[in-house]
Amino acid sequence: MLSRDDINFLLTNRIPRRLANRLMGWFSQIEQPLVVGAAIGIWRLFSDLDLREAKTQRFNSLHACFTRELKAGARPIDCDPDVAISPCDAIVGASGRIDGDVLIQAKGLPYRLQDLLLDPALTDYYADGLYVTLRLTASMYHRFHAPYDCTIDRVRYVAGDTWNVNPPALRRVPRLFCQNERAVLPVLLRDSGLVVTLVPVAAILVASIRLHFLPMLLNANYHGEAEIRCGATFNKGAEIGWFEHGSTIIVFAPRGCTLCDAVQEGSPIRMGWPLLRLPRRGLPVA
Repeated sequence: MLSRDDINFLLTNRIPRRLANRLMGWFSQIEQPLVVGAAIGIWRLFSDLDLREAKTQRFNSLHACFTRELKAGARPIDCDPDVAISPCDAIVGASGRIDGDVLIQAKGLPYRLQDLLLDPALTDYYADGLYVTLRLTASMYHRFHAPYDCTIDRVRYVAGDTWNVNPPALRRVPRLFCQNERAVLPVLLRDSGLVVTLVPVAAILVASIRLHFLPMLLNANYHGEAEIRCGATFNKGAEIGWFEHGSTIIVFAPRGCTLCDAVQEGSPIRMGWPLLRLPRRGLPVA
């Protein structure tokens, strides 16, 4: 007999994923009040969707609800200069020390840092460092923010598949994050010399990453350069971009950093909460 996990995996992965992404993209853009109201109502029935913190309670499309902004002050930012904050609301997944360049996707399923980042310099920089997997569920706030005062001068876009990134899929699909569409964002922390890298990973019904400082949407329709040069600066907590639905951000930090106490596997974390404690003296920039 199929378990609940088996059914979840089959329903969200053993379907034409690209077609599902296009259909959801089309449906989420419909601006018809009855359709939008019904869709949000059904969404509430099957999730813990809570819109009380949203900047507005009126949405002209499902997409507008997915990518909603929050009221000012809804996410206080930890201002400790020795702390990098969580870039998003999430459930903490696998996290801890990287063993050389090997880290854990789910129990019993390792993957290699180089296969995810596709960047030898960054792979060497994070060898024996730290990682945190942050999973955004469909009902969560989907925007992500700067973990510290920082500069982003390049983005690597990696085209790929759109497997679901929920626990049933992570337990069944080896190297899932390395197969999925993703962006690699090395973030230079101001005044510290440290580089913390964010890897937003797209998934089924998402397959689009919007970064405010780039003119293009990063998805299957993007056919430009894999590495995109830019020069964006952010203050701690400033918005960097958003997912179209829900997905995962993997955060990497070099040796010398430690996880903050609130970072526990399976526990919720909010944007602005302490994520990483930084060493007093930075390491060489990758």
